[in-house]
Amino acid sequence: MGKLRKLSLGKKILIGIVIGLAIGFISPKAADTLKPLGDIFLRLLKMLMVPLVFFSITSGVCKMGDIKQLYTVGLRFILYIIVTSGITACIGVLAGFIVQPGRGTTEFLDASAEVESVSYSFIDNIISWVPENIVQSMQEANMLQIIIFAIFLGVALLALGQKAELLIKVIDQGSEAMLKITEFVMAFSPIGIASLMATMVATISGSTMKEVLVFIVTDYVCAIIVLIVLYPVIIKFLAKLQPLRFMKKIVEPIIVAASTTSSAATLPVSIKTAQEKLGIPENIYGFTLPLGNTCGMNGFSLFIGLCCIFASNLYGFAITPGRVVQFIFLGIILSVGAAGVKGAGIVMSTVLLETMGMPLSLIPILAAIWPAIDPAHTVLNNTSDLVGTTVVSCQLNKTDIAIYDK
Repeated sequence: MGKLRKLSLGKKILIGIVIGLAIGFISPKAADTLKPLGDIFLRLLKMLMVPLVFFSITSGVCKMGDIKQLYTVGLRFILYIIVTSGITACIGVLAGFIVQPGRGTTEFLDASAEVESVSYSFIDNIISWVPENIVQSMQEANMLQIIIFAIFLGVALLALGQKAELLIKVIDQGSEAMLKITEFVMAFSPIGIASLMATMVATISGSTMKEVLVFIVTDYVCAIIVLIVLYPVIIKFLAKLQPLRFMKKIVEPIIVAASTTSSAATLPVSIKTAQEKLGIPENIYGFTLPLGNTCGMNGFSLFIGLCCIFASNLYGFAITPGRVVQFIFLGIILSVGAAGVKGAGIVMSTVLLETMGMPLSLIPILAAIWPAIDPAHTVLNNTSDLVGTTVVSCQLNKTDIAIYDK
């Protein structure tokens, strides 16, 4: 027990994953018995989500010192999100061209499947980001609306300066308190993650996996390429850091993202990593990580690019250069807007098919395989946030190299 306590949190989580996988394979009944532990862990993480985002973004904006720094950090990070979303969508499209998933598989589609139609307007979606009632936004955990309000509050406090000194101090203390609660919750994470893994293994559908194996494998291969090629290249040339060392430092949030399939649940771990291992100041990570957690969906943009080719093959749609441009554009726009839509993954897949003028009979299949592909997407989403945050911090010469070199 003494040796176990001395292990790092990342190693404890890995042990939990192995134990959870073993339980899931050996005894599904035992996995079902352990399920409440996983549910409690997820509820604890969700408990952190709203106050952590609110305090960390507001505090992060206040710590920028002036409006100019907010503009500098915010513009750089938003540009990073747009560019990387476009690149990952391109990778998905290219992989689709090479592998051609969906060709000759129309027989497994149920043409009679009825899926409720979803109307979508990008402008209306943007409007929905602006809160009418921030208390209601917090109650519903509408993260985009909370982020918009937190940014406004932070800018206002920044503009007031010394007049708001007391409130700024309270916000800072609130942020510190949430980070401390995060430490308490993460101490329970190895047990919670073991339970989640056991439940996943015991309930996953083998028949569904087999029917769309090509699509799933292609999706995972693309995700691995983005993770071990694209992100290290960005770190090497834009942040001027050694990629392998950086990837080792962010193993913990990667593990949590893969096992919980929740970007929101991974946010506390990402914040802790940025502060304690990457040497990034709070006035940068406190703004970029919550923002990226909601808007930076590289995993979903990759899925959109690949899914466009998959659906086009299934339904016999010609893939013209103009449609390829449309696929990439949708990868950027829908991945940024996804967080503002309830049930983002499947609903936005419906939006995707409708936008391309395709039948919705593919939606039940996407819904069935979503649990299988979601871990890879969540890893890309959260890794991208840390990469972008590190790039911004290094380009502004704000990274504490002494902490990073530990």
